[in-house]
Amino acid sequence: MTDSQSLLLQESHFSFGKNWARYATGVGQVEIEEATAALQRLVGGSLAGKTFLDIGCGSGIHALAALRLGASTVLALDIDPDSVATARRMLEAHAPGARWEVREVSVFAVNPGTVGSFDVVYSWGVLHHTGDLSRALRCAGTLVAGDGIFAFALYQKTLCCPLWKVEKRWYAKASARAQRLASAVYTGVYRVGLAVRGRAFGRYVTEYNTKRGMDFHCDVHDWLGGWPYESMSASEVDEALRVLGFERRKMFGTKGMSFGVLGAGCNEYVYARMTG
Repeated sequence: MTDSQSLLLQESHFSFGKNWARYATGVGQVEIEEATAALQRLVGGSLAGKTFLDIGCGSGIHALAALRLGASTVLALDIDPDSVATARRMLEAHAPGARWEVREVSVFAVNPGTVGSFDVVYSWGVLHHTGDLSRALRCAGTLVAGDGIFAFALYQKTLCCPLWKVEKRWYAKASARAQRLASAVYTGVYRVGLAVRGRAFGRYVTEYNTKRGMDFHCDVHDWLGGWPYESMSASEVDEALRVLGFERRKMFGTKGMSFGVLGAGCNEYVYARMTG
């Protein structure tokens, strides 16, 4: 999608960090508890005594959730300096004294020799924005310890993905005014889509915000601007991870291909190294 060297530069990616900084100003105990519950559901329980790597840490809320679940140490990585600063503030405020570190670095620039290996490698909605999803999966997979797990979320493949690539490339370079207009139009269409299905927009947003401790309107901006953009079907993810020596432990999401007129939702996956 882009050349290997530019993938290491923030300038070749949408600036998620400013959006995460805005989101973080509204984070309180409710959001932290929801994020912790969502992570616990994914990893299957306590992280007591485990090392945890968060690739693309964003606001830092899931690095914090890992500490709340008992992780012994947490390393959080992000290519965006605004995300790095926000994650550090988040952890300084809510995890004083805990063992954590936040680094500004690309997933393509780390390996077991530079950061070690981890019991849990986690990356929610990030690797599909790196510009080389297959390579990102390989790089992240090398950081999983022998008996560790790889937990991540990726956009599911939809029929509208080619159109969304065009939109995202435009939005990422558009003016702030154009972005606000596009967000308003998208939200309006989303309202109509919910109404057609008999769902109230306000209730949907409230439920959405408590799902992972996230914010609907922040996520709209991230969705519309998330460039680079790639997606994978569940079967493609299975094959890619099988080649890397992993087998699936669990999945939350959609196995088949959807139309994707309002976007590509994320499928959540947990893989472990194959034994024997």
